[in-house]
Amino acid sequence: MKKLFISALLFVSGYSTHAQSDALQAAVNKLDQAKTVSDYTQLEKTFTGAGGSPAWLSPYYAALCNAKIGFLLQDDGDKIEPYSERGEQQAKQALALLDSTRQRRELAEVYTVLSMIYRTKVFINPMTYGRKYGMLSQQMLDKAMALEPQNPRALYVAAWVKYYTPRMWGGDKEKAKQLAGESLAKLANPGTDVYPHWGKAEDQLLLSKIK
Repeated sequence: MKKLFISALLFVSGYSTHAQSDALQAAVNKLDQAKTVSDYTQLEKTFTGAGGSPAWLSPYYAALCNAKIGFLLQDDGDKIEPYSERGEQQAKQALALLDSTRQRRELAEVYTVLSMIYRTKVFINPMTYGRKYGMLSQQMLDKAMALEPQNPRALYVAAWVKYYTPRMWGGDKEKAKQLAGESLAKLANPGTDVYPHWGKAEDQLLLSKIK
């Protein structure tokens, strides 16, 4: 009887883990098609409760959704703060689930999203928050690049920063074009599994703006 109970418990546990992984994959598939604030808002809720394995991916993707919302709302800063606050908490939760000595690639992904989150805080009020969160955003991006210099998503964020920063403060549209092109080349076949593979559409949009 005891062995039967243990077997049943293991079966239920395995089924639950499989169901969580399926839910995570389904959410990632939807994320690949997301475009609007409404899309990302719904997906953020889904990722928050998705679970799955590896454990860091659910808070990572929830944070990415909040970062995306912040970028979509960048001209309406009054609405951004709750998303940036949740995104920061979720990104830090993802970091806490990673091994700082072994999981360099995964850490680079999270630091890239945290850089985006801090950039959305600049959008809230550039005059008030620009210096503090602009510096934090760059520090997180530098960490990501140090951990994985050729990470295509980090390259995209670096390109975005170069494009949108005024030349007098270090902006450079030619450098932005170069970085976005490098990122795009690495995303020729981005894959569709649960591991981060976004960035191709973002690179293409940025490059379309650079003449």
